[in-house]
Amino acid sequence: MDLTLKIWRQKNTSSAGKMVDYKVTGISGDMSFLEMIDVLNNDLVEKGEDPVAFDHDCREGICGMCSMYINGEAHGPDRGVTTCQLHMRKFKNGDTIYIEPFRAKAFPVIKDLVVDRGAFDRIMAAGGFVSVNTSGNTMDANALPIPKDDADEAFDAATCIGCGACVATCKNASAMLFVSAKVSQLALLPQGKVEAERRVLSMVEQMDKEGFGNCTNTGACEVECPKGISLTNIARMNREYLKASLTYSEK
Repeated sequence: MDLTLKIWRQKNTSSAGKMVDYKVTGISGDMSFLEMIDVLNNDLVEKGEDPVAFDHDCREGICGMCSMYINGEAHGPDRGVTTCQLHMRKFKNGDTIYIEPFRAKAFPVIKDLVVDRGAFDRIMAAGGFVSVNTSGNTMDANALPIPKDDADEAFDAATCIGCGACVATCKNASAMLFVSAKVSQLALLPQGKVEAERRVLSMVEQMDKEGFGNCTNTGACEVECPKGISLTNIARMNREYLKASLTYSEK
């Protein structure tokens, strides 16, 4: 395939960016989207030009680093995949592809397609952990029975990879799907009950401090999430937050 790429180029956070046109030829439909970018970057390096900066690590849909906004969709036109799992067979010969970084106030652009998602790390540091000793003195699994429905829901929430597609897709740049997934995976398990109230209050407070918007139940976040994190987690987080707020107000 021969393609025209319109890619956002930005030197750093403080500089202005712009879309720049590039041509790539001989692209195989079996290539991943990142491999196609690799081809472009090899050409740019051979010409002595600055390659396009983008995040990547595992290239297996696990780390969530390969976040790109492709033709107006987080991670591109496929569903249930990250950018590294998106294959070029989803495009046609002669297509023009628009490639941008995730857009959100809380995700400032570092360079080109790379954004700073440290806001997610700070939210996790605010409460996305347990103080219960889960190693070194491990109990037998059968000693702490957990209903299968709860275990399944906790596991589904835990599949969130923190890529930020929910934020990039939301018209309000809300992080509620991400935060609710992290709250849910711990709120559903006994190990997470100890600091459940403090956790949800602290994580929501930090989310607001980072400048993320609120949820208006559009549902775009769930559609674009590569792991299919459910909106029901937001409902659970709201319940946990209300319960914790009432509890703390009585203390």
